[in-house]
Amino acid sequence: MSIRTQLAELLVDALKDQNVETTAAAVEALFGTPPKPEMGDISIPTFVWAKELRNAPPRIAASLAEAITPKATALEEIASVEALGPYINIKLDVGARAKRVLGAARTRAYAQQSIGEGQRVGIDFSSPNIAKPFGIGHLRSTAIGNSLVRIYQKLGYEVIRFNHLGDWGTQFGKLMCAFERWGDEDKLEQDPILHLYDLYVRFHALAKESPEMGLEDEGRAWFKKLEDGDEKAQAYWERFRALSLREFERIYARLDVGFDHYWGEAYYNNMLDALVEDVRKKGLLVESEGAQVVPMDELELPPCLIVKNDGATLYATRDLAAARYRQEQYDFEKFIYVVGAEQIVHFRQVFEVLRRMDYDWADRLEHVPFGRIHGISTRKGTLVFLEDILERGETRVREILADRNLPDDEREIIVQQVTVGALIFYDLSRGRIKNYDFDWDQMLRGLGPNERGQTGPYLQYTHTRLASLVTTFQERYGDLPNMDAIDTALLDGLAEGQIIAHIERFPEVIRQAAQHNEPSTISHYAIELAELFNAYYSSGNRFVSDDQALSSARVALALSAEVVLAESLYLLGVPLPEKM
Repeated sequence: MSIRTQLAELLVDALKDQNVETTAAAVEALFGTPPKPEMGDISIPTFVWAKELRNAPPRIAASLAEAITPKATALEEIASVEALGPYINIKLDVGARAKRVLGAARTRAYAQQSIGEGQRVGIDFSSPNIAKPFGIGHLRSTAIGNSLVRIYQKLGYEVIRFNHLGDWGTQFGKLMCAFERWGDEDKLEQDPILHLYDLYVRFHALAKESPEMGLEDEGRAWFKKLEDGDEKAQAYWERFRALSLREFERIYARLDVGFDHYWGEAYYNNMLDALVEDVRKKGLLVESEGAQVVPMDELELPPCLIVKNDGATLYATRDLAAARYRQEQYDFEKFIYVVGAEQIVHFRQVFEVLRRMDYDWADRLEHVPFGRIHGISTRKGTLVFLEDILERGETRVREILADRNLPDDEREIIVQQVTVGALIFYDLSRGRIKNYDFDWDQMLRGLGPNERGQTGPYLQYTHTRLASLVTTFQERYGDLPNMDAIDTALLDGLAEGQIIAHIERFPEVIRQAAQHNEPSTISHYAIELAELFNAYYSSGNRFVSDDQALSSARVALALSAEVVLAESLYLLGVPLPEKM
C-alpha cells in the first residue's frame, strides 16, 4: 500500500470520528503538491468537508492534522504533519522516500501497470492514400497514434493497430487511365509512388485544361471496371497497392511504427450490402434527392449519407462496416480513431448511426482529433512529402554535428535518430488539437553547442548525459549497489527532493495521458524532468567523486532519471542515440 493511500485511510478514520463518511480513494483524489517545495511534499485541502462539519477550513485542517499526526509520523516515510491555513501539509522523510522511489525506478519496467489487463484497445491511425506519397499531413496521425499505442500498452492493454488505407474510389480509375496513356514500367519499378503521383497530377491538369479529351469519363469507366471485377483493372489495383504499401512500410521503419492490420477501405467492400440492409431494417434510412441518408436534425448535424443517388457507397458506409467487423473480431473495450479535426462531424454521424442500430459498444468508440501543420513549402502542388522533410532535417543535423567526435560508423545512425526525434517530439509536445507552424530551427534547439530548448534533441542529449554518469561510476567503482546498501538520506537537498518527486509522478502521468489521449502530457513531463536534472547538474553537484557513498546515492538518482526519461521518450516514439 502506497504512503499516500495510508495517509488517506488515516484521514478517513479521523473524519469518521467527526461523523463524516468518505473513502480513501475520494480523499486521495484531493491530494496535491504545495506551491513551494519547502512547505512539504503533499498538500491536502479541507474545503470539501466545511459544509458537513459546519466549520471553517483552517480549523478543520488544524483538527485533522492533530488527529492523524501520531499514527502518520509513526509511518517510516512521514517526517511531519502540519496545518497551514485550510491545508494539511505533509513532509516526507527524504531517505525513506528516495529508497522507495529510486528502488522502483531502476529498470524500464518501472510504471508498467495492469489497469488494462485482459482488455483490448483498437487504434486506427496514419491511413495514407494508395499511389500517393506519404505526406507531412499524415505525420500527426502517425505520431499521435503510435504514441497512444505505447501508452495503452504501458497500462497493460492489448492494443491492436489498424491502418485504414485509402485504397478505393474513383481516383483509382483515373490513375489506371493515366497509366494506360503515359505509364512507364521502368519508372514504376524505380520509384513507384513518385511515378504514380506524377501521373495523377498530369491527369488532373489535362482534364481541367482539355476537357474535350474525355479523361474524366475514361477514369470513371476504369473504376467501373474495377468494381465489376475486370481482370486488368484488378491487376492494376493490386499492383499499385502492393507497391505503395512497400514504400509506406519503408517510411514506417524509419519512424519505428508498426501495424497489425493494413485493412483499407477495399477490405470491407463485400460487407457493405449487408450493412446498408441492416441500417434499412432498423428504419433509419430516408430517401433524399435519390440518395439514402440517416437524418440527424435533432443533433443539429447534416444527414449521414449512406448510399448516393447512383447507388455508390461512401466513407461513412465503409466506416460503419469497418467498425462492426472490427468489434465482431476483437470485442474491444475501446476503439480510437486518430483522424484530423476536420472529420469531427463525420465521426459524430458514424457513431450516432451505430448507436441507433442498438450496438452498445458504440459508446466505446472515440474520435481523437488533431490540428494542422502550417508553414511548410511544397514540392509539387499542395502535397508535402515527408521524406523531403526528413532529408532536409538530416542535412541540418549533419551540419550541426559535423565537429562532434562521433564514431564514423555510428554518425549516420545518430543523424537519423536525432532528426526523427526532433520531428516527432516537436509534434507531440504541442497539444494535439492545436495547429502549429513547422520550423526546423525550433525543432533542433538544444542540439547546438551551449543551447537549451524544449525539444527532442535536448532530451536525447540529456539522456546520453545521464547514461554516461552511470557508466563513469561503473568504471570507477563497479556496478551500482542495491538500494539497501545506498545511503539515500544523503539526497536531502531541495533539488534532489524535486527530482525524486518528479520521478514518483511518472505512473500517474501515463494514466493522465491515456485518460485524455494526449501524448503532450508525457512530453511536458519529460521536459520538466530534464530541466530539473540539468539545473542540479549545472549547480556543481558532482556525481562521481572520491566519496563513494555520496557518489552511489547521486548515481542512483541519475540512473532512475535516465530510466524514466528513456521510457518517456519511448512512449512518444523518440529514438535514443547512445552518443551525441
